[in-house]
Amino acid sequence: MPLLNPYLNLPGNTEEAFNFYRSVFGGEFTGIHRFKDTPESGRVAPADADKIMHIGLRVGNNVLMGTDALESMGHTVTNGTNISLSVNVESEAEADRVFAGLSAGGKVSVPMAKMFWGDYFGMLTDKFGIQWMVAYSYGQTLPT
Repeated sequence: MPLLNPYLNLPGNTEEAFNFYRSVFGGEFTGIHRFKDTPESGRVAPADADKIMHIGLRVGNNVLMGTDALESMGHTVTNGTNISLSVNVESEAEADRVFAGLSAGGKVSVPMAKMFWGDYFGMLTDKFGIQWMVAYSYGQTLPT
């Protein structure tokens, strides 16, 4: 069964926000990845190198995830539409099926592909304006 998690796009204050959320919910970060540590680090403005590319905070059986949506990389954060739903599935085939279904009549922003962090991943906005991320993590099973 797919696992749905919220994904927040924040305007450069993701680390502050997630420390706040951890103070409220407890839990531990599942990982913190900074832009300076990615293959795309050369595209990042020096002032943004320490910003968060990806962070996760386990909250019960879910993971609250987020990123700094950097203006220096062409991203704009609009309050109210700065959240995506991230669906994690159990196989590449299921990822392709879910991605194709959700993207029908919508707009693909990142086609499904193997990514540098090890997931099979894609992003889209469905025909209702809802932003989605679809991921399959190789070698990992989803919690039940």
